[in-house]
Amino acid sequence: MEITIIAILAVLGGLIVGGIGGYLGRRVTNSKRYDEAQSEAARLLEEATKQQRAVVIEAKEEALKIRSAGESEIREGRSELQRMERRLSNREENVEGRANNLERKERNLAQKEKEAEELHAELDELKQKELQHLEEISELSVADAKHQLMRRAEEDIQHDLARKYRDLEQQAHEEASSKARNVLAQSIHRLAAEVVSEVTITTVPLPSDDMKGRLIGREGRNIRAIEKSTGVDLIIDDTPEAVTLSCFDPVRREIARLGVTKLIADGRIHPARIEEMVAKAEKEVEESIWKSGEQAVFDIGVRGLHPEVIKLLGRLKFRFSYGENVLQHSLEVGYLAGMMASEIGADVKVATAGGLLHDLGKALTHEVEGPHAQIGADVATRYNVGQAVIACIAEHHNDDMSSTEAFIVSAADAISAARPGARKDTVENYIKRLEALEEVGRAFDGVERCFAIQAGREMRVIVEPQAVDDVTASKMARDIAKKIEETLTYPGQIKVTVIRESRSVEYAR
Repeated sequence: MEITIIAILAVLGGLIVGGIGGYLGRRVTNSKRYDEAQSEAARLLEEATKQQRAVVIEAKEEALKIRSAGESEIREGRSELQRMERRLSNREENVEGRANNLERKERNLAQKEKEAEELHAELDELKQKELQHLEEISELSVADAKHQLMRRAEEDIQHDLARKYRDLEQQAHEEASSKARNVLAQSIHRLAAEVVSEVTITTVPLPSDDMKGRLIGREGRNIRAIEKSTGVDLIIDDTPEAVTLSCFDPVRREIARLGVTKLIADGRIHPARIEEMVAKAEKEVEESIWKSGEQAVFDIGVRGLHPEVIKLLGRLKFRFSYGENVLQHSLEVGYLAGMMASEIGADVKVATAGGLLHDLGKALTHEVEGPHAQIGADVATRYNVGQAVIACIAEHHNDDMSSTEAFIVSAADAISAARPGARKDTVENYIKRLEALEEVGRAFDGVERCFAIQAGREMRVIVEPQAVDDVTASKMARDIAKKIEETLTYPGQIKVTVIRESRSVEYAR
């Protein structure tokens, strides 16, 4: 027991001694730490004081720099203000000088305006007097003269615009139809046709002039029988060894020609024999008409036509238009139309048949009134020709067409008619056209001479130099061209050349 108490006391003593020793150790340690903390605080305070002094010094230096810069800017601003004041002062002086100059100029301008107004008033007065004088001379008021001048100017401008529009339209058509030209060129190249056609024979040769008396007969009975049987006028004149047959119907004229030729060859000429020979001639002509129509249909390859249509087609063998045989022309149009239709993908059969029959009405134009296109369309309708072909016949002279084939037939008709050598004109008509052309030029004042040259495609007008000046000559050329366009019908274009020249002639003696 005592041992236990002693042990407890020893432990308690040890704990007390240990606690006192730990306390004293901690106190010593804390004292050391406190001293170190005070030393560190003093050091930090000293560093902060140094940094504070450095910042204050740096702030003072920066403030000095800012103050110096501000003072420099103020000095520069003052210098700039002084310079601006000097410039403004100079400008004020310049402005005052310019203002003085402007005042002087304004006074001068006012004086000149006053003088100009006075001159303008004088000019207006003179102008009114001149206008009154001109009105008295011309017997026209100013308004009437202006109206006439404007009307003439409008006419000239409209004429020039119309001609320019025509040229541009022609150029557009030419550029847009290059493929069409190729088609036409190929079609024409593939077609071989005669250049010159024969004309209808109206003169019957005689073996001798004694035959004229036999054709006349006793008291004219033979010539009356011939005219009665054939419906043709037999003209017996002073032409040696020939008689002339006159009739508007080419078929009847051909029957009369054959009948008279047979009578002359037979030698027995009397009324009964005349009727017999005329009957034979009619039969031969009818056979020739049928064979010609049948051959034409066979050659061109058109099938299914009514016999009356073929017969009317054969009658075109004896019909001529401007020297061109109508049957040959119809065949040519049929060939051209078929070839053009094949090139562009149209109906070849319709185009070929329409080209062959397009002038069918000309076989009846002596018997039925109306345009041949309408007559031909009516005949084709009567004999059950196809509607597409009938349209080609009826529309081949129209501006508006209902089908491509009708347009092709119209183009082929124009090509065949315009082919060189296909048609001819009489010398009288040609001379009349040239005379009319020269008369148009001679109708203008100041024209000395006028010549139509180049087969009527050019006209040269020589004017009097005293009566026509250069400006008037140019206007005259335009006026003559306009007059030709308004009054004459001509193919292609006509070049008008106005020539004005002055000649001085002296002789050395």
